[in-house]
Amino acid sequence: MTDAELRALARRVLEIEADAILALIPKLDERFAGAVRMIRACTGRVIVTGMGKSGLIGRKIAATLASTGTPSYFLHPAEGVHGDLGMLARGDVLVALSNSGETDELLAIIPAVKRLGVPMVLLTGRADSALARVCDVVIDVAVPQEACPMNLAPTSSTTAALAMGDALAMALLELRGLRPEDYAELHPRGALGWRSLVRVSDLMHGGDALPAVAEDAQLKDVVEEMTRKGLGMTTVVDRAGRLVGVVTDGDLRRLMVRGGASASPSARDIGTRAPKTIAADAMAASALEVMEHSGPITSLVVVDYAERPTGVIHLHDILRAKIV
Repeated sequence: MTDAELRALARRVLEIEADAILALIPKLDERFAGAVRMIRACTGRVIVTGMGKSGLIGRKIAATLASTGTPSYFLHPAEGVHGDLGMLARGDVLVALSNSGETDELLAIIPAVKRLGVPMVLLTGRADSALARVCDVVIDVAVPQEACPMNLAPTSSTTAALAMGDALAMALLELRGLRPEDYAELHPRGALGWRSLVRVSDLMHGGDALPAVAEDAQLKDVVEEMTRKGLGMTTVVDRAGRLVGVVTDGDLRRLMVRGGASASPSARDIGTRAPKTIAADAMAASALEVMEHSGPITSLVVVDYAERPTGVIHLHDILRAKIV
């Protein structure tokens, strides 16, 4: 097989699987909404179950649910009939995956699930199957064909089931009102969690470290304040303490080039008016985005509700904190 033929085969697989996912969109009817609301109302945990490849997809769905605020775990149905059904309790919801809808191991645990009064959601390729007849909500994830050249190996069918599981998890995330900081608490050692946990107030230079001069301060005073604080800039404030501008190393260089230093200008004459600002409770990652989209700036002034500077956050602070 040539390289071109290999690429053509791979393209066919990806196209079939992509088409399988897109074909799910018209199937998002009241059954999907019913499944979301059933899981949202669950007072216990969501137990996901499935055999073989469906079981592997089920593990991923359970992990996604758990990581986005819906307590969930995976139950292997074969282990379930040998004691692991003890994991189930009243108040739980069972989400089962079976492309055929006739999986023996799943059918074997149904009586015990029914006795506990646990509602069941089924993701299946056959809405008229034995499992579909006993489940409370059936979500159709049937696909026209597998991406396997023999139409045998679970490929597009498992991709479709995984995508529908993601759709359920994201709908639940929205219903629960999960915030970035909530997500971060579930991922305390992950890079995404770290980005979501660190706020501007955690990294900013405030208090005595905040560079500030009055707007009528002379050039000598401006340079001295910038030198003391070592941030390459200083805020400029009016008599009420409100931010009116900033003076940066770049401003000083441009002043020298123009020959204006000999005129002893004041801070209001040197600085940049209407500098970029940010709130102390904003995410540090947001500060980085502002810097990146506002031209070549390396610091932001942190202001309170009255536009008084309370700190300065520098690009280097963000980089040192690994908010990238």
